[in-house]
Amino acid sequence: MDGNGRWAKHRFLPRVAGHRKGVEAVRNAVQGCAERGVEALTLFAFSSENWRRPAEEVSLLMQLFVSALQQEVERLHQNGIRFRVIGDISRFDPVLVDLITNAQRLTAANRGLTLTVAANYGGRWDIMQAVNRLRAEHAACNEPWTEEQLQAYLALGDLPEPDLFIRTGGEQRVSNFLLWQLAYTEFYFTDTLWPDFDARALDLAIASYRRRERRFGRTSEQVATGRSASG
Repeated sequence: MDGNGRWAKHRFLPRVAGHRKGVEAVRNAVQGCAERGVEALTLFAFSSENWRRPAEEVSLLMQLFVSALQQEVERLHQNGIRFRVIGDISRFDPVLVDLITNAQRLTAANRGLTLTVAANYGGRWDIMQAVNRLRAEHAACNEPWTEEQLQAYLALGDLPEPDLFIRTGGEQRVSNFLLWQLAYTEFYFTDTLWPDFDARALDLAIASYRRRERRFGRTSEQVATGRSASG
Protein backbone atom coordinates (compact mmCIF):
# COMPACT_ATOMS: atom_id res chain seq x y z
CA MET A 1 0.00 0.00 0.00
CA ASP A 2 2.38 2.66 -1.30
CA GLY A 3 1.98 6.40 -1.75
CA ASN A 4 0.52 7.79 1.49
CA GLY A 5 3.37 10.25 1.96
CA ARG A 6 3.30 11.47 -1.63
CA TRP A 7 -0.48 11.84 -1.51
CA ALA A 8 -0.07 14.19 1.46
CA LYS A 9 2.88 16.04 -0.07
CA HIS A 10 0.90 16.80 -3.25
CA ARG A 11 -1.70 18.45 -1.03
CA PHE A 12 0.82 20.31 1.15
CA LEU A 13 -0.24 18.23 4.14
CA PRO A 14 1.88 16.44 6.75
CA ARG A 15 2.69 12.78 6.00
CA VAL A 16 0.43 11.61 8.81
CA ALA A 17 -2.55 13.01 6.89
CA GLY A 18 -1.69 10.63 4.08
CA HIS A 19 -1.48 7.71 6.48
CA ARG A 20 -4.87 8.61 7.94
CA LYS A 21 -6.36 8.74 4.45
CA GLY A 22 -4.66 5.42 3.79
CA VAL A 23 -6.61 3.86 6.66
CA GLU A 24 -9.81 4.90 4.89
CA ALA A 25 -8.54 3.22 1.74
CA VAL A 26 -7.98 0.04 3.74
CA ARG A 27 -11.59 0.11 4.90
CA ASN A 28 -12.77 0.55 1.30
CA ALA A 29 -10.49 -2.22 0.01
CA VAL A 30 -11.72 -4.68 2.61
CA GLN A 31 -15.34 -3.88 1.80
CA GLY A 32 -14.68 -4.04 -1.94
CA CYS A 33 -12.95 -7.41 -1.74
CA ALA A 34 -15.67 -8.86 0.48
CA GLU A 35 -18.37 -7.68 -1.92
CA ARG A 36 -16.51 -9.20 -4.89
CA GLY A 37 -16.14 -12.62 -3.32
CA VAL A 38 -12.42 -12.44 -2.61
CA GLU A 39 -11.57 -15.10 -0.04
CA ALA A 40 -8.30 -13.67 1.32
CA LEU A 41 -6.76 -10.20 1.34
CA THR A 42 -3.28 -9.55 2.72
CA LEU A 43 -2.16 -5.95 3.27
CA PHE A 44 1.49 -4.99 3.71
CA ALA A 45 1.10 -2.32 6.37
CA PHE A 46 4.54 -2.08 7.97
CA SER A 47 7.68 -3.85 6.81
CA SER A 48 10.62 -4.84 8.97
CA GLU A 49 12.58 -2.17 7.07
CA ASN A 50 10.12 0.60 7.98
CA TRP A 51 11.74 0.97 11.40
CA ARG A 52 14.37 3.00 9.52
CA ARG A 53 11.87 5.81 9.00
CA PRO A 54 11.93 8.88 11.28
CA ALA A 55 10.99 7.93 14.85
CA GLU A 56 8.12 10.41 14.90
CA GLU A 57 6.54 8.88 11.79
CA VAL A 58 6.93 5.34 13.16
CA SER A 59 5.27 6.42 16.40
CA LEU A 60 2.36 7.95 14.49
CA LEU A 61 1.96 4.79 12.43
CA MET A 62 1.78 2.72 15.60
CA GLN A 63 -0.85 5.09 17.03
CA LEU A 64 -2.88 4.76 13.82
CA PHE A 65 -2.66 0.99 14.06
CA VAL A 66 -3.97 1.12 17.63
CA SER A 67 -6.85 3.45 16.78
CA ALA A 68 -7.77 1.45 13.66
CA LEU A 69 -8.00 -1.75 15.70
CA GLN A 70 -10.07 -0.04 18.38
CA GLN A 71 -12.51 1.34 15.81
CA GLU A 72 -12.72 -1.41 13.19
CA VAL A 73 -12.46 -4.83 14.80
CA GLU A 74 -16.06 -5.04 15.98
CA ARG A 75 -17.25 -4.03 12.52
CA LEU A 76 -15.06 -6.71 10.94
CA HIS A 77 -16.50 -9.27 13.32
CA GLN A 78 -20.09 -8.27 12.58
CA ASN A 79 -19.39 -8.77 8.88
CA GLY A 80 -17.93 -12.23 9.39
CA ILE A 81 -14.37 -11.22 8.51
CA ARG A 82 -11.49 -13.16 10.05
CA PHE A 83 -8.65 -10.86 11.10
CA ARG A 84 -5.04 -11.84 11.61
CA VAL A 85 -1.60 -10.27 11.76
CA ILE A 86 1.60 -11.83 10.41
CA GLY A 87 5.07 -10.64 11.34
CA ASP A 88 7.20 -10.30 14.44
CA ILE A 89 4.89 -8.35 16.75
CA SER A 90 7.17 -8.78 19.78
CA ARG A 91 8.69 -5.36 19.09
CA PHE A 92 5.33 -3.60 19.37
CA ASP A 93 3.99 -1.87 22.47
CA PRO A 94 2.11 -4.29 24.79
CA VAL A 95 -1.12 -2.33 24.26
CA LEU A 96 -0.92 -2.95 20.51
CA VAL A 97 0.00 -6.61 21.01
CA ASP A 98 -3.04 -7.08 23.27
CA LEU A 99 -5.33 -5.44 20.70
CA ILE A 100 -3.98 -7.72 17.96
CA THR A 101 -4.34 -10.81 20.13
CA ASN A 102 -7.88 -9.96 21.17
CA ALA A 103 -8.94 -9.12 17.59
CA GLN A 104 -7.60 -12.43 16.31
CA ARG A 105 -9.33 -14.34 19.08
CA LEU A 106 -12.65 -12.55 18.54
CA THR A 107 -12.76 -13.19 14.78
CA ALA A 108 -11.06 -16.60 14.65
CA ALA A 109 -14.25 -18.56 13.89
CA ASN A 110 -15.51 -16.20 11.17
CA ARG A 111 -15.86 -17.72 7.72
CA GLY A 112 -15.98 -14.69 5.47
CA LEU A 113 -13.01 -12.84 4.00
CA THR A 114 -9.70 -13.57 5.72
CA LEU A 115 -8.04 -10.19 6.26
CA THR A 116 -4.34 -10.44 7.03
CA VAL A 117 -2.22 -7.45 7.97
CA ALA A 118 1.53 -7.88 7.56
CA ALA A 119 3.16 -5.78 10.29
CA ASN A 120 6.87 -5.82 11.11
CA TYR A 121 6.93 -8.43 8.38
CA GLY A 122 9.54 -9.39 5.80
CA GLY A 123 9.55 -12.23 3.31
CA ARG A 124 13.06 -13.30 4.26
CA TRP A 125 12.10 -13.28 7.94
CA ASP A 126 9.09 -15.43 7.09
CA ILE A 127 11.19 -18.06 5.33
CA MET A 128 13.79 -18.12 8.11
CA GLN A 129 11.24 -18.48 10.90
CA ALA A 130 9.63 -21.31 8.96
CA VAL A 131 12.98 -23.07 8.54
CA ASN A 132 13.80 -22.69 12.22
CA ARG A 133 10.41 -24.00 13.32
CA LEU A 134 10.62 -26.93 10.93
CA ARG A 135 14.11 -27.78 12.13
CA ALA A 136 13.11 -27.54 15.79
CA GLU A 137 10.10 -29.81 15.40
CA HIS A 138 11.78 -32.34 13.11
CA ALA A 139 15.33 -32.34 14.43
CA ALA A 140 15.49 -36.13 14.48
CA CYS A 141 14.37 -36.50 10.87
CA ASN A 142 17.18 -37.72 8.59
CA GLU A 143 15.19 -37.34 5.37
CA PRO A 144 15.42 -34.17 3.23
CA TRP A 145 12.65 -31.68 3.92
CA THR A 146 10.14 -30.95 1.19
CA GLU A 147 8.59 -27.70 -0.02
CA GLU A 148 5.24 -28.86 1.32
CA GLN A 149 6.72 -29.37 4.79
CA LEU A 150 8.29 -25.92 4.83
CA GLN A 151 5.22 -24.19 3.45
CA ALA A 152 3.16 -25.39 6.39
CA TYR A 153 5.34 -23.30 8.72
CA LEU A 154 5.12 -20.07 6.71
CA ALA A 155 3.01 -17.22 8.08
CA LEU A 156 0.26 -17.90 5.52
CA GLY A 157 0.79 -21.63 5.36
CA ASP A 158 -2.90 -22.35 5.87
CA LEU A 159 -4.04 -20.23 2.91
CA PRO A 160 -3.76 -20.75 -0.86
CA GLU A 161 -0.94 -18.90 -2.58
CA PRO A 162 -2.00 -15.41 -3.75
CA ASP A 163 -3.57 -15.08 -7.20
CA LEU A 164 -2.94 -11.36 -7.57
CA PHE A 165 -0.31 -8.99 -6.17
CA ILE A 166 -1.20 -5.28 -6.36
CA ARG A 167 1.30 -2.51 -5.71
CA THR A 168 0.17 1.09 -5.77
CA GLY A 169 2.18 4.29 -6.07
CA GLY A 170 4.14 3.53 -9.24
CA GLU A 171 6.89 1.39 -7.73
CA GLN A 172 7.53 -1.94 -9.48
CA ARG A 173 9.10 -4.27 -6.92
CA VAL A 174 7.88 -6.66 -4.23
CA SER A 175 9.93 -5.08 -1.41
CA ASN A 176 10.46 -8.29 0.60
CA PHE A 177 6.76 -9.17 0.64
CA LEU A 178 5.63 -12.82 0.61
CA LEU A 179 8.75 -13.92 -1.29
CA TRP A 180 7.92 -17.62 -1.14
CA GLN A 181 4.20 -17.26 -1.75
CA LEU A 182 4.45 -15.00 -4.83
CA ALA A 183 6.25 -17.58 -6.99
CA TYR A 184 3.33 -17.93 -9.42
CA THR A 185 1.30 -14.85 -8.53
CA GLU A 186 0.19 -12.38 -11.21
CA PHE A 187 1.62 -8.88 -10.64
CA TYR A 188 -0.28 -5.64 -11.14
CA PHE A 189 1.43 -2.25 -10.76
CA THR A 190 -0.46 1.03 -10.79
CA ASP A 191 0.54 4.68 -10.47
CA THR A 192 -2.52 5.29 -8.28
CA LEU A 193 -1.45 6.34 -4.80
CA TRP A 194 -2.86 4.16 -2.05
CA PRO A 195 -5.23 6.79 -0.53
CA ASP A 196 -6.85 7.09 -3.99
CA PHE A 197 -7.21 3.33 -4.50
CA ASP A 198 -10.98 2.99 -4.63
CA ALA A 199 -13.53 0.50 -5.95
CA ARG A 200 -12.86 1.48 -9.56
CA ALA A 201 -9.13 0.96 -9.10
CA LEU A 202 -9.80 -2.44 -7.55
CA ASP A 203 -12.00 -3.41 -10.49
CA LEU A 204 -9.27 -2.38 -12.94
CA ALA A 205 -6.78 -4.62 -11.13
CA ILE A 206 -9.20 -7.56 -11.13
CA ALA A 207 -10.01 -7.00 -14.82
CA SER A 208 -6.29 -7.08 -15.64
CA TYR A 209 -5.95 -10.35 -13.74
CA ARG A 210 -8.85 -11.93 -15.60
CA ARG A 211 -7.12 -11.25 -18.92
CA ARG A 212 -4.05 -13.24 -17.87
CA GLU A 213 -3.41 -16.85 -18.88
CA ARG A 214 -2.09 -18.76 -15.89
CA ARG A 215 -0.06 -21.71 -17.19
CA PHE A 216 1.95 -22.83 -14.14
CA GLY A 217 4.64 -24.28 -16.40
CA ARG A 218 2.24 -25.77 -18.95
CA THR A 219 1.68 -24.71 -22.55
CA SER A 220 -1.28 -22.65 -23.70
CA GLU A 221 -2.63 -25.71 -25.49
CA GLN A 222 -2.54 -27.73 -22.28
CA VAL A 223 -4.33 -24.98 -20.38
CA ALA A 224 -7.02 -24.80 -23.09
CA THR A 225 -7.67 -28.56 -22.94
CA GLY A 226 -7.22 -28.89 -19.19
CA ARG A 227 -4.40 -31.41 -19.60
CA SER A 228 -1.30 -31.75 -17.43
CA ALA A 229 2.22 -32.30 -18.76
CA SER A 230 1.80 -36.04 -18.25
CA GLY A 231 -1.74 -36.11 -19.65
